[in-house]
Amino acid sequence: MDFWMRNPDYLADELVTLVEAGKIHDDHLKVAWSLLNDPEPDLRWYPMPRWFFGAYEQLDDAFAMLETYGLAMLQRTGQPGKKSQRNQFFLTQAGANAAVELAEEPLLGWYAKQVKRVKLVAGDDVGQRLKDRQYQQATYAGTELGLDIAPIAPRVQQRLAALRASALTQSRTTVAASADSTGGYA
Repeated sequence: MDFWMRNPDYLADELVTLVEAGKIHDDHLKVAWSLLNDPEPDLRWYPMPRWFFGAYEQLDDAFAMLETYGLAMLQRTGQPGKKSQRNQFFLTQAGANAAVELAEEPLLGWYAKQVKRVKLVAGDDVGQRLKDRQYQQATYAGTELGLDIAPIAPRVQQRLAALRASALTQSRTTVAASADSTGGYA
């Protein structure tokens, strides 16, 4: 999910896919368009390198700041000194309060909106299934290990343009069919 937060073009592509599949309303195409064309996503784009198991970056350094200020906590399971079996991240009450305050800030409210979009795209899928979806992207899957995963914005813009053209053609056909059935425009 962190990958979609940091790569708005991949998130936009997922929204387009869900609209095409009829899983979400086509109003989300406007959101996808804004993720590609508004200045915000360019400012928030933060590429991730691809490693053996996909997009990956250690969270420990970033998360340590949240723990230091009492905003979040990490719970690891497994034997100490060995690789943990599971990591769970939790907001503390202070962290939840800060998140509400930040969501209301004009500059930082973008993140709250983006989290909702990522949640919509992720749906009920977890871990491996989300990773599998990301690997369906040729650019993502083809990235050499250790290199940043390249953007796909031009391809997503082409998909959106094709959908717009299709919708325009469909609406013109509907109007023409309606005019034919009534013997002209009403």
